[in-house]
Amino acid sequence: MKPYFFALLLLSTSCAELQQVVNNLPQAGTIGVSDFDIANGLRQALDKGIDKQVSKLTKPDGFYKNQLVKIVLPAELQKVDKTLRDIGLSKLADEGLKVLNRAAEDAVKEATPIFVNAVKQITFADARQILTGSDNAATNYLERRTTSSLYQKFSPVINSSLSKVGADKVWASIISRYNAVPFTTNVNPDLTDYVTNQALDGVYKMIAVEEKQIRTSIQARTTDLLKRVFALQD
Repeated sequence: MKPYFFALLLLSTSCAELQQVVNNLPQAGTIGVSDFDIANGLRQALDKGIDKQVSKLTKPDGFYKNQLVKIVLPAELQKVDKTLRDIGLSKLADEGLKVLNRAAEDAVKEATPIFVNAVKQITFADARQILTGSDNAATNYLERRTTSSLYQKFSPVINSSLSKVGADKVWASIISRYNAVPFTTNVNPDLTDYVTNQALDGVYKMIAVEEKQIRTSIQARTTDLLKRVFALQD
């Protein structure tokens, strides 16, 4: 083998090895942040949202006086509300709206561990995609993965809470009075289903509030892990 050809072969081999080393180096801005860290950082952000924001929903008026999540009446019950007010039963109509929100406030308190457990389901494979997604990408991921199972677990809690706060009796009175009004079409709403869906929407919405805060405000990153992980998407 000619000397110059041997030298060229050595040079090309060394370049290939050098490129391999370069390829294996961490990407800029990701040094010290593994997929494990990112997944745990996202879980920590969601846990923080549950602890800080969802806990607010469990307090008196947590739903009722929070315009982001306040449960309003569906179309079917809006006509009930209007009819009651037209015949001088505004106080009963007001109470009907309030007790639906009270049921959600009561139920979220008991269901919070369900959400905490669901946060643990975020996988390493999805971690980086979620991190570089929209301001509520982690919340959307959680919602997609948990809504169906959470509904099944949450519904009986809501049903129990409706009874616990007296909403079932209030609405039995409301529906009875409305259906007795001449020329009205009888209604029989599934309050458990409606309040369950509204409560779930409210919980996800408040988790998203905290996620966006962590993504956009360095001050909201209260742990070293949150600071390191979310610095990658700044």
